[in-house]
Amino acid sequence: MLADGHEVSCLDEDPEAEGRLQAVVGKDFAEAGGTLTIGTALEASALEEAGVAKADVFIASTDGDNTNIVIAQIAERKYEVETVIARVMDPLRAEWYAKRGLTTVCPTRAAIELLQGRVRAMASGMDD
Repeated sequence: MLADGHEVSCLDEDPEAEGRLQAVVGKDFAEAGGTLTIGTALEASALEEAGVAKADVFIASTDGDNTNIVIAQIAERKYEVETVIARVMDPLRAEWYAKRGLTTVCPTRAAIELLQGRVRAMASGMDD
C-alpha cells in the first residue's frame, strides 16, 4: 500500500515489528512513509495514537480471532471507519460474523478451497 502512495499505519505490541516491516518494504518503514505505533490494539489510546480516527481502512490482523473481531467492531462503531476487515482464522466464526455484517477474511478457508481445487484437478486428470 505504501508503494501505491497510501499512508500506512501499523499498530503492534511487539517492538521487533519494526524489523519485520523493514524486511517487507526493503528499507526503514518510516523512510518508506509508514508509521509504526507500539501498543495493544485493545487499548483505545494505542488505536488513537496509530490514527484510527482518521483511517479510511482498518484491518484487524492480530494473532487472535477474538481480538480481531472486537477491535474491528470498535473501529466500525466507535471510530466510524468506512472499511473494516477482520482476519478470522476459524472458518465457522468468520462465516458467522460475515453474515452479521462484519467483513472477514479467512486464510484457513482460502487454504482449504485451494487444496480442494488442486485435489479435484488432480483427480479429474487421473480419469483421462
